Amino acid sequence: QVQLVESGGGLVQPGGSLRLSCAASKSAFGIDIYDMGWYRQAPGKQRELVATITSGRNTNYADSVKGRFTISRDNAKNTVFLQMNSLKPEDTAVYYCNAQYRYENYWGQGTQVTVSS
Repeated sequence: QVQLVESGGGLVQPGGSLRLSCAASKSAFGIDIYDMGWYRQAPGKQRELVATITSGRNTNYADSVKGRFTISRDNAKNTVFLQMNSLKPEDTAVYYCNAQYRYENYWGQGTQVTVSS
């Protein structure tokens, strides 16, 4: 069982930056073997992929965030980060952390990001 807790969301002006963190707890082992990701869901829309990072540290980004967002992981701290720069109003959403390994799939509770002047 993996528990994921997101933090770092908030209100930011357009063009600003935020850094989201996802702290993972697992009883027996660390998150090294898990593929980790960030997803987001805006009001009235489906949840969508933002960025993923595999256990081998390969990354993938949605076209809408390429060049602005960076996903990273610190396995020693069981933490995944999402650095978000040049934020736009359309980035407003609840951001969720995800962990996957074979048949296992875990989600955090989400953190709200609001981009508004």
